[in-house]
Amino acid sequence: MKRAFCVFTTLLHERKVHIGSKMKISNMKDWKFKEPPVYAELPIDENPEYNVPVAVKNAVFSKVPTEPLIGKVHLVCASEDCLVNVLDLDPAVTDSEEFVDLIAGKYLPEGGLTVCHRYGGYQFGFWADQLGDGRAHILGEYVNSKGESWQPQLKGSGETPYSRFGDGRAVLRSSIREMLASEACHFLGIPTTRAAGLVVSEEHKIWRDKTYSGRAKQENAAIVLRVAPSWYRLGSVEILLKRREPHTMKAMVDHVIKNYFPQIGVDDEDKYVKLYSEVAHKNLDMVATWQGFGFTHGVLNTDNVSVLGLTIDYGPYGFIEHYSRHYVPNSSDDLGRYAFYKQPEIMLWNLEKFAEALQPILTEDQKGKIAAVGDTLEKYVTDKVLQTYLIKLGLTTIQDGDDELVDNFLTIMERTRADFTATFRQLAEVPQSQLTDKTTLESKWSLNKVQEASDWSAWVNKYIDRLQAEKVSEEERTSRMCKANPVYVPRNWIMQEAINDAENNDFEKVRFLLKLFEKPFEPNEEAEKRGYSSQPPSWSYGLKLSCSS
Repeated sequence: MKRAFCVFTTLLHERKVHIGSKMKISNMKDWKFKEPPVYAELPIDENPEYNVPVAVKNAVFSKVPTEPLIGKVHLVCASEDCLVNVLDLDPAVTDSEEFVDLIAGKYLPEGGLTVCHRYGGYQFGFWADQLGDGRAHILGEYVNSKGESWQPQLKGSGETPYSRFGDGRAVLRSSIREMLASEACHFLGIPTTRAAGLVVSEEHKIWRDKTYSGRAKQENAAIVLRVAPSWYRLGSVEILLKRREPHTMKAMVDHVIKNYFPQIGVDDEDKYVKLYSEVAHKNLDMVATWQGFGFTHGVLNTDNVSVLGLTIDYGPYGFIEHYSRHYVPNSSDDLGRYAFYKQPEIMLWNLEKFAEALQPILTEDQKGKIAAVGDTLEKYVTDKVLQTYLIKLGLTTIQDGDDELVDNFLTIMERTRADFTATFRQLAEVPQSQLTDKTTLESKWSLNKVQEASDWSAWVNKYIDRLQAEKVSEEERTSRMCKANPVYVPRNWIMQEAINDAENNDFEKVRFLLKLFEKPFEPNEEAEKRGYSSQPPSWSYGLKLSCSS
């Protein structure tokens, strides 16, 4: 018996390794999905012509196989944290053919069921009808060693019934932006989907018109392996309203409550009211974190809003550099509908549409209760955003006059074209007593700009008075602010440099940034040499982003 046990443990260690106190899988063939996945409870359309655009009816998903990348496929990068702490995988698996094939759409682990999700949405304020996963495939459901359920999804993995006029593919540049931002936002503390890995094909070319100028060119096809507990959006419910499918809606909403909102009883007579409240508050909490980091989503349509309150679908997003409340990262957003300062307002609008979508499964009493919840949301998000900014200033409570203190600071930044991320961080690094000392501020490239404002000294005096009113010591202020204000964020110019190299098969900068963004609040010697917290180069201010990907 003893010898048999030794043989067993030897075999076990050939397949798995310990990282910390957790056992991690080192052989991809031992990594298996739950069977059946939880989403198999819902109606799945099985049209054999899976890559032909069609108006799907009475289904939440469509069963669709992936279309693998062709040619030589390279692993661009992989998130060690996501692999280890979400998927229970030893980082060594990234050296395996199966791991690359998984992301390339060539290998499906045991228990997998590839489906594409059906949803609709309001795009730029107008109903766009059926949208859905036009180039994404959910692979299955993985339950990790913590008991958490995750759904890996490929983005860029081929045509589906929801592709409309698309080719089902994604290019390298947009895939790098999604990969880096997903992981960066996670470590910043922004609720988000995750990204586990990214591959690109040398030979699989696709046509894209990056600037919509009529000058399309060929680019390399890439696929990102994204991960989330689920992929339901506000538009998942909206399409069922528009297509008059209340039975499917009720089944899906009940499924969401049972599996993702366990705090709501499935037999609770107000379960839909409580679900609405949870979805609303989670998404408004998320938006408040966006405002605190200067993150602007760029395409805040209802189909891009997660029911779970996660940042989803990274397209033409941006982190503000020289501060402007009117910042719009998306070159296609001519009217500035999704400008930085409008994000809380737009999310409230989206949530109103979500309340409308739920109407067919609500009683009159529940409709009234949801309306009452809606009446409280504007104040909720206003206070939440204010609280977020106060934390960035080293404060913990809301007091009279705080909204003016914050607004005046942002106004000074805007007038002097100071950098959003750097100004807050440098404010943390300078002692209160030296905040008006010109010599001290000259060494802080962004804070040096705000001191040019005529009302800077007056603002500093009010800020110091406010700190004293809360009895915040200098040590507490510095500690709190350095934990709330990052040194590094995914600036467009930094990522553009990495993209340029990657398009020439040099992935060093992408991989460096992925590791750097795991510790965004800590100065990094190599990052400082590369100028990643310095004033952005002049050429970066001309960068334009579009929905082309």
